[in-house]
Amino acid sequence: MAEQAPAPAQTKNTGMILQVAFAVLNLAVMGVGVYMVYASTMGWENPKITEQQMERELASVESAADVGPLVYTMDKFTVNLGGEPKRTIRLEVNLQMLGKDGFEEVMEPENRAKARDKIVRILNEEAFGSLESIQGKLFLKDKIAMEVNGILHKGVVKDVYFSDFVVQ
Repeated sequence: MAEQAPAPAQTKNTGMILQVAFAVLNLAVMGVGVYMVYASTMGWENPKITEQQMERELASVESAADVGPLVYTMDKFTVNLGGEPKRTIRLEVNLQMLGKDGFEEVMEPENRAKARDKIVRILNEEAFGSLESIQGKLFLKDKIAMEVNGILHKGVVKDVYFSDFVVQ
């Protein structure tokens, strides 16, 4: 019977050790949390920017602004519209490109021919009633931009402009 007495004392000691271990672990986690809050709020410092860094950034922005918008003007189109009554459309399409690479890519003969073909196909599917309103013209611009962007690999068409738009 003398052996049974140490068992409750040993269980009591392990319970006390576990409580102390969890208390220490809890304090450590709270300390890490407090440090992270301090580091992200009061302990945060503005990054130091030197005059040389600002000059380099300003020069790169100015060089990009010197290029200006790159607009590629395609030859005039005369195409039959779909639907009844039969009508024809004559228009001149201008593609505003996002960068110089895209502008050069759209000027390549193969891409120029593909873009022209896509635009002719779009116009053949359109009826006069859909192009009569401003909203119809805006939808047409979006379709043309999407189709030409599908052809290009590097370039992106930012906007499409019509400099001549006559339906007969």
